[in-house]
Amino acid sequence: MSTETENPRFFATTHCTFKVSDSLTLRICSNANPQNLKIANLQKGLILLCDGADVVGEGTGFGIPIAKYSDETIFPGSSILYVRRNGNLVEIRKEFFMDLIIRDRFWNLQLENPEIRMLFDYFSALYQRHRRFARTVLVLKSLLLKLGIKSSFIGGPDRGIVAATYILDQKRILVKLDFSQLVRTNLRKVFVLNEQGAHFFRAYSDSEGVRLVDEEIGFWDNVTAKSAGIVNEQKKIGFSLKRIEGTNLRRGRELKEDSLDWIGLDYELDPECHYFEYEIELFG
Repeated sequence: MSTETENPRFFATTHCTFKVSDSLTLRICSNANPQNLKIANLQKGLILLCDGADVVGEGTGFGIPIAKYSDETIFPGSSILYVRRNGNLVEIRKEFFMDLIIRDRFWNLQLENPEIRMLFDYFSALYQRHRRFARTVLVLKSLLLKLGIKSSFIGGPDRGIVAATYILDQKRILVKLDFSQLVRTNLRKVFVLNEQGAHFFRAYSDSEGVRLVDEEIGFWDNVTAKSAGIVNEQKKIGFSLKRIEGTNLRRGRELKEDSLDWIGLDYELDPECHYFEYEIELFG
């Protein structure tokens, strides 16, 4: 960490690295690094590094806001990053500008036809809500990828700012999100993503005694336990979150070479939510 963090005031920076243990480190950047796979230009939250190498894969990192409107789903495309140290605590503030949308392309042709987009949205909903269809839809997505149909993020309507504050205290991360500057018109849902790489993290367990590995974890399944964790069993490191009343906590994992590489525990919030906070515990 830069010695500038001894200043009690926030200062703007391009990146921040915080050592958690001998092998585990947290990093956050003002740009979209690391730029992996199809979410290369999407903003990231806190990412994990193990022995100096990032293990985020195609994951978004910890504490990334997503806003779903009736006409579009909006992602963060740019940000401003601030850092300060307050005693033993490191406080990071990242202001996300919500201005990216996702589009499907057939080679160099952008698929703007509303009927085509509706079909893709239908398959996406089928994929998320009905586990018995999930593997079939994943195979279909792989086939479309081979045919040259790919998803990418492009500039879209500006729907405001979400300010995320991360307070780092050893192996605990307090995440606070302020949605008060988000455009509310036609807002349907808000999501907070907590994702790292599926190539590195392969196991899930929770306080109800459920233990799942690889494909058993599923793609978008509700967590009913009071707490849930993701772990790399070989390195004995991982992270856990608690289920919070009034929200839906979901687990998911996808791993496919050159296409998908994420595992996470994501919150779904009510669109009327203006502030939200939760805690991430790191272990190992």
